[in-house]
Amino acid sequence: MAKVEIYSLPACSWCVQAKEYLKSQGISFAEIRIDRDIENGRDTLEKLTGGERSVPQIFIGGKHIGGYDELIALGKSGQLKKMAGPAPT
Repeated sequence: MAKVEIYSLPACSWCVQAKEYLKSQGISFAEIRIDRDIENGRDTLEKLTGGERSVPQIFIGGKHIGGYDELIALGKSGQLKKMAGPAPT
């Protein structure tokens, strides 16, 4: 199973929805809150993504897949579970 990471902020409704979607699909993930590094959080995110500073930003197996819309598109196409696999039981 590939590691899933979601970069987020606590007050971000898209972040909440992305995390809920992952849970509903049975996919475990690690949340990285960029507000915990006030000085560098968005700069770090921009470097990791090649320019994105908005949240959520999601990585699967170290590959940047994008934000909420891209996550949902992967789920609808069936690729999300192929990439991430189900959560361990």
